[in-house]
Amino acid sequence: MEMSGLRKVDPVKHEQKRGEILGAAIRCFIRDGFRGASTTDICTEAGISPGHLYHYFASKEAIIEAMIDLGLARSAERFEKILAATDVIEALLVDIEETSLRFRPAQILNLDGLAEAARNPEFAEIIERHTGAVRRMWSDFLRRAQEQGRVDPGLDPEATANILIALIDGSRAMPIRNPKLDIKQNVEHLRTMLARFLNPPDAQSVAIKPRIQKAGRPLKLVRKR
Repeated sequence: MEMSGLRKVDPVKHEQKRGEILGAAIRCFIRDGFRGASTTDICTEAGISPGHLYHYFASKEAIIEAMIDLGLARSAERFEKILAATDVIEALLVDIEETSLRFRPAQILNLDGLAEAARNPEFAEIIERHTGAVRRMWSDFLRRAQEQGRVDPGLDPEATANILIALIDGSRAMPIRNPKLDIKQNVEHLRTMLARFLNPPDAQSVAIKPRIQKAGRPLKLVRKR
């Protein structure tokens, strides 16, 4: 028997609407924080009713999970792009500048997410899952770059991934700690640090040459009395 009374869901429109709701949720989280933004706020921002929201997401936590999955998918795309670049270190640096040092939404969401995880066990589990996925991406990226001879093979991918995740967190915190931060100058320092840390030994420049001291007056020995 044909169920003519049931409305068919258009998967394309369904995903499009989910994307709109996610966009609205992200704006609310940036404005009010993960704890402060309610499902009512998200519905108002998205221009839908609470009843309509539950056709797409079961809860605020489900929205956050979907937001994280979206972020992970975009990160995976960026890693592939970086790995395909001629200069892996330079491509990585450009990515850090664009997505961390100059991207205010990422700075706010990153710090607020860590703060919420410190006081909310359920949220901490979400952050732990996200961090685990990001760590696996970094480790895979580093192993592939090592196989290509573009990252120091002596580095442990897991331990290096942890350091780089901490570096990203720090990069996102710097502009908040110091609104007058000289980003260009910091990018140059990051370039030096990443090159020395990640480049294979034979690719590292003999960089620091000893400074030639100008001949000055000879030191006088102090005579004992």
